[in-house]
Amino acid sequence: MTFGERGESAKAWREGRTLAEIKALRREEAERSAATLGAEVRFFDAGDYPLAVTPELTDRLVEVYRATQPDVVLTHPVEDPYNGDHPAANRMALEARVLAQAIGYPGEGEIIGAPPVFYFEPHQPEMSGFRPEVLLDITEGWETKRKAMECLAAQRHLWDYYTDLAVRRGVQLRRNAGPLGLAHRTMAEAYMRPYPQIAKELA
Repeated sequence: MTFGERGESAKAWREGRTLAEIKALRREEAERSAATLGAEVRFFDAGDYPLAVTPELTDRLVEVYRATQPDVVLTHPVEDPYNGDHPAANRMALEARVLAQAIGYPGEGEIIGAPPVFYFEPHQPEMSGFRPEVLLDITEGWETKRKAMECLAAQRHLWDYYTDLAVRRGVQLRRNAGPLGLAHRTMAEAYMRPYPQIAKELA
């Protein structure tokens, strides 16, 4: 939605960079990070601090949903007292997901199903009402994730934070992994789910 050009680029502002230079810097960071993950990133350049919830942005998200037909949606939690842009992004992500399912809603592309939604963990989880409802083992891909984080120089203060958090969530995952547990040192991520999990009855 944004480059984080105002709210998450303090170092660049202190260096006397212009808005255009900061946007270009953050774009390059994001592209290198996405390439490390083997992902593609699309930029809306909607502006931050504040990020305004608008019908136009929501429509653009509907188009993305219909074009990509996502298997899963990841977004911010509903609450974040430290960054109002995050709940704004959440509202548009959820609304666009519903609208993209509506056959009568105008727009290009085929309607989508109901991809499950997960809220990823913010760096102030206790203040954002975050509960670790889903624990995902990321041990195999941890080194790649760390390299992707290290592409984001503007968020250097979070590299070690999320490394330590992955260790803690890994301990929790092992504790909840059943009677056999996990033998290796586990790295994990936590997520919340705003909608019920669907399961099939076992035969």
